[in-house]
Amino acid sequence: MELKEYKIYFSGRVQMVGFRFTAVYLSRRFPGLTGYVRNMPDGRVEILAECNEKTFKDFLNVINESSLARGIADTTFKSKPIEKKQYSLFEIHV
Repeated sequence: MELKEYKIYFSGRVQMVGFRFTAVYLSRRFPGLTGYVRNMPDGRVEILAECNEKTFKDFLNVINESSLARGIADTTFKSKPIEKKQYSLFEIHV
């Protein structure tokens, strides 16, 4: 499967609600998922995920089915193919 980098942006009530910690916890269900989650200055949360398309869709579904979904007003993402991963795990970036 093709490896891609996905940048996902969540807006709404997504900061100060444990979003980053929950995203890291949920990411553990997907051993091949690497990257980070961080708060953006504009109030959004950004996730950079390095994985294949199936893992990305499954991870996004798990987020949307979790308690985090209550605060999400909008989700946008973009992707690009990558040759190799930059990250070795999924973690919080400050």
